[in-house]
Amino acid sequence: MPDDIAQTRFADTLDPFLGVETSVTGRLWVDRRQARAVGEPELRRISDQLALKGLIEDAFIEPIARSIAGRGIAAEALDHYLKPTLKALFPEPETFMDMGLAVAAILDALQARQKVYVFADYDVDGATSAAQLVRWFRHMGHDLSVYVPDRILEGYGPSEKAFDRLKAEGADLVITVDCGASSHHALDYAAAIGLDVVVIDHHLMREDPPKCRAVVNPNRPGCTSEQGNLAAAGVVFVVLAALNREAEKRGLFADRHKPDLTQWLDLSALGAICDVTALTGFNRALATQGLKVMSRLENKGIRALMKVAGLEVTDVGKAPALMSVFHSGFVLGPRINAGGRIGRADLGVRLLSTESDDEALSLAQELDDLNKTRRDVEAAVQEEALAMAAARGLPSENDHVVIVAREDWHPGVIGIVAGRLRERWHKPVIVIGIDPVSGIGKGSGRSQAGINLGQAISAAYEAGLLMSGGGHAMAAGLSIEAGRVAELQAFLNDFIGKATAEADRKDRLEIDATLSAASATRALLDRFEIMAPFGQGNPEPLFALPHMRVGYASALKGGHVRCDLIDESGKRLKAIAWRAQDTAIGAALLNPAGAIHVAGRLKPDDYMGRNGVQFEIEDIAHIFG
Repeated sequence: MPDDIAQTRFADTLDPFLGVETSVTGRLWVDRRQARAVGEPELRRISDQLALKGLIEDAFIEPIARSIAGRGIAAEALDHYLKPTLKALFPEPETFMDMGLAVAAILDALQARQKVYVFADYDVDGATSAAQLVRWFRHMGHDLSVYVPDRILEGYGPSEKAFDRLKAEGADLVITVDCGASSHHALDYAAAIGLDVVVIDHHLMREDPPKCRAVVNPNRPGCTSEQGNLAAAGVVFVVLAALNREAEKRGLFADRHKPDLTQWLDLSALGAICDVTALTGFNRALATQGLKVMSRLENKGIRALMKVAGLEVTDVGKAPALMSVFHSGFVLGPRINAGGRIGRADLGVRLLSTESDDEALSLAQELDDLNKTRRDVEAAVQEEALAMAAARGLPSENDHVVIVAREDWHPGVIGIVAGRLRERWHKPVIVIGIDPVSGIGKGSGRSQAGINLGQAISAAYEAGLLMSGGGHAMAAGLSIEAGRVAELQAFLNDFIGKATAEADRKDRLEIDATLSAASATRALLDRFEIMAPFGQGNPEPLFALPHMRVGYASALKGGHVRCDLIDESGKRLKAIAWRAQDTAIGAALLNPAGAIHVAGRLKPDDYMGRNGVQFEIEDIAHIFG
């Protein structure tokens, strides 16, 4: 029996967790461990190892073992999961296609004292990738110039215009990071004008690589590195290791020490986390060790951003606590991204590569101000998109993808809005902002589990519907003539419709364990931190609270809903549902109609020194009968 058919039949046999076949958001609840087909013998092996290691008390071993098993971690891989190290998990650089060619081209340019540019994408992954290269070149006594395209004026990735400008400025070699792998036309042009290019990327690409000196990309067809979950910042880190190795062979460290690459792990981790890559294997080691480096606050830009964000920072090496995925994804990331979204595109690279405290603080303040403006612009676009969708009766049952388009929507926020709407509708969403002068729309999409949106957008491009397009399974970007949006909707509905049945099976909520209000304690939350860092590929534990009543609920500014949940013993637990006021979850809380099952995540509540917990609601199911 083919594996995909076996998996489909297995998925259909999963027992609904707490009997929830359809929640208020339309999802099936399942046991995460059962969804991974992990049996009791394997669970016992994991439990026994946890007990032998003595890392947690006996009372917490079973729920943590179940959660680890539910993430597909085998007992023999437990050490690498709990304590991932670079030494154990670092890939051999030569397994990346063109690694040797890329290293040779870069070192040849360095030794010849040629003018080298790094051409970076305007997001966090691009900024952290470029900043690592800037710092390595600086250590080698060579200035690396930076070019980041303007999101609005130039769009994503290399272009003929950009290469003309770089050539005119005397560039001999251009290293593209987090872009370039699918820029065939632009790189053909660069080759024609005599400009050497090395591509370091991680995006999906076609079989035939663009014409250039080298393409290092773990998602390149034929690459044997097995590191396809890396962000570009992780790929750059491996490239730096290869550069160090070859530079040593060439005797380039005779008059300077070899740079310790681990000092820049904070940048690799920041790129991996903010690009929502799967934190598994080597990428998990990068994130884990990188967060430790980040906690030392030795990067002046990161330190300055923490200050302007209002988090107390005193001296280097004295962060308020161990830096976490939260700090990276919700404090640092949005501010760094703000420059590329609605400000100057190169602000992020400059911030993360500066050695000046004054410049770092100035840049951080500018990015913080831009981020505040970005939030206002985002809120306005989201409100208009929701109104447009409501007027058109979207989303309908017949829409496998929802597309909303309007003139003058800022291209810097459409991706965030698409993500918000996807969370709301549980369908792939594409938001397109149309330039009223050129009639060209820039779109950004976010997908649903089981639907490869990047593949669908690439198919639309190959069919001639798009001016450009591509991306990941869960996110994609495109350019389109305004008059062809309806055609795109029809094409994607047909293309994605073939995958929707399987996606519907995957649109489920995977629960780690049940809790009561009494057992939802800070001690439990703290013990689960042994599984951190959490993110894509290693999600935070999701708990279910069965048979709860809503004791109190109120809507807050921003559309959030705060409430108290009461279990069958009468114990209360504080909870919040983000951006839920106008959703089915908000209705279930603000207008309760009996007992409910509640699913969500346990979060710390340290306000006023409480050292408590609150419950972050993900889904709700009504109890009938």
